[in-house]
Amino acid sequence: MFVQPIDYFLAAWFVLAGLSTAYVAWDQFRNNPEPAVMKWGFILVTLYLGPVGLLLYVLADKEPRPGTHEQFIKPLWKQGIGSTIHCVAGDATGIIIAAAVTAMLGLPMWLDIVIEYIAGFALGLLIFQALFMKNMMGGTYWENVRKSFMPEFVSMNAMMAGMAPVMAMLMMGRDMRAMWPGELLFWGVMALGVGVGFATAYPFNVWLVAKGLKHGLMTDRGAQREPKPAAHGQHAAHAAGGEASRSQASHQGHGGISGGHRHAGSEGQGDAGMQHGGSLPPHRAPTSTQIAAVASFTTILLVGGFAYPFMKVNMSLSAHDVGDVIMAPGMIMDFDTPADSMRDMAAIDPRLASFEAEPDAMGGQVLEPRIEDGVKVFDLEASVIRWSILPGETVEAYAYNGQVPGPTLRVTEGDRVRINVTNRLPESTTVHWHGLILPNEMDGPAEITQDPIQPGGSYSYEYTVGQHGTYFYHTHDHVDRQQSLGLYGALIIDPSDPQDEIPADLEYTVQLQEWLKREWLTYPSMPMEGGLPNFFTINGKAFPATDTVRIKLGQTLKVRFVGSHTTAIHPMHIHGGPFEVAAVDGETLAQPARYMADTVNVGPGQRFDVIWKAQRPGKWLLHCHIPHHTTNNNVETQGGGGLMLVIEVES
Repeated sequence: MFVQPIDYFLAAWFVLAGLSTAYVAWDQFRNNPEPAVMKWGFILVTLYLGPVGLLLYVLADKEPRPGTHEQFIKPLWKQGIGSTIHCVAGDATGIIIAAAVTAMLGLPMWLDIVIEYIAGFALGLLIFQALFMKNMMGGTYWENVRKSFMPEFVSMNAMMAGMAPVMAMLMMGRDMRAMWPGELLFWGVMALGVGVGFATAYPFNVWLVAKGLKHGLMTDRGAQREPKPAAHGQHAAHAAGGEASRSQASHQGHGGISGGHRHAGSEGQGDAGMQHGGSLPPHRAPTSTQIAAVASFTTILLVGGFAYPFMKVNMSLSAHDVGDVIMAPGMIMDFDTPADSMRDMAAIDPRLASFEAEPDAMGGQVLEPRIEDGVKVFDLEASVIRWSILPGETVEAYAYNGQVPGPTLRVTEGDRVRINVTNRLPESTTVHWHGLILPNEMDGPAEITQDPIQPGGSYSYEYTVGQHGTYFYHTHDHVDRQQSLGLYGALIIDPSDPQDEIPADLEYTVQLQEWLKREWLTYPSMPMEGGLPNFFTINGKAFPATDTVRIKLGQTLKVRFVGSHTTAIHPMHIHGGPFEVAAVDGETLAQPARYMADTVNVGPGQRFDVIWKAQRPGKWLLHCHIPHHTTNNNVETQGGGGLMLVIEVES
């Protein structure tokens, strides 16, 4: 399932990569006169680079007309491409294989890039150079390993200097699906890393070819060789990459200063015929000092490429540690951000949603208990759902019984209750009964009073209700994440003595919540960089999808404000006249302690019961007095948004 815009781009890119690779393979083995090792080199690199690899092949290597390959590939920039293709085909293949294996084994990123380097260098040197080039290089296998070591060392260092930081930074960036081979993004990062590695290795390969230290592009006509166009004599044609004969090729020293298949420069340089066994002029031949300087410089590049991600991301983590989490835009992650923090800050994977609620579904519905031996029994199930907060705007949510907020539990003071909680989340959870006096083992904090309820597990909370008033329940495991994603619900306890009830003609419960929705994904809203919310809901809906409360002129409305949210203090205000604050945090205020107000600051965890009298007909707003909280993603819809609903007074 595609969860981010980049997934669609990558799918299209890989289709193009497949088509590009198919064309290069077909054309190479049907038309292009070069050795098999270079054919496979272009095929592999096109597989990694897609249309970019196809472009390189067409511009630098594909014979434009029969018999012209030798002349076509002659320019040094094309020879450098050929050398880099050969390098990247071997080295990148080893790197990619190692990256996939280390990810599946769960090795940390720092060890991952070390193993990738070793695997890439080994495959490039021992297979693509010493083995696949053996016939062209001549000599024994181990002689060719020795000759190829320094050119391969230079080329591999340059390529990995570009590839390693790209892979590490993107794999440990916002979208850590890039760490897992089962995701398209992993292969997208590999492809981009190969592209950057190609670019950083290219100038060094041009130098290596120019100095006769590496092969560039070559022509292999086989037994049916076609006549070659003359250019600066027969040797000049060979300087463009053609082989005069297999016997001549066998005398080339791939890693030697005076041997090796190279290109002496652009067309027209007089020493173009000094290759294939001949020595370069003294002013052109590389010295040991030059080789050491280039090798040292690429080593410094490599060390810098390895060191940079260590200063930016936590390289001690593995794919197993972070899973496939995606961080919110603007989230700060650095070299010591722990994996647990990343998982708690991550978006809900939309592929985990087991249920999609109807667009007009309402949360906080009263859950009727069943009676077992005089005990009121409620069943709660926590799961991942898709929930509509506005027409056309859904969020992934953690929900009790498929609704946000969870169902309202309404009991009476003195009741014996049992709440059976089943966990269908991808992580452990518990439930805390906020503000209640109950046995310690029933309180709910994970690892404090109980073991967390593991995915697929259940736990029963049972206690006698000894209070009355407005309370609520919420998760107490990964609270920062789970409560902000929807795991909360109202707990209304009616007094055993009706005389203790705060009288009103109607009542309405307002459960507050903030949401963070970016780039199609739902993140837990948090009061931190990158975590601030952009949607706000009352009872799981944002205005204009919130309820309209209808009341008759002269009637009283009891509003139960519940601070079920997690990030802010909301100054909740009602138009049309002041209200009486009658209860705070479930405790009914004595008559002399009650006071009139038109705004109450509802902080996380707080509850207020207020009595508002309908004194004038019309539509009166109930809303948060922070203007941003009455918008939807900073946009007003039909006069507002977010934490706002209408009380309609009818005469």
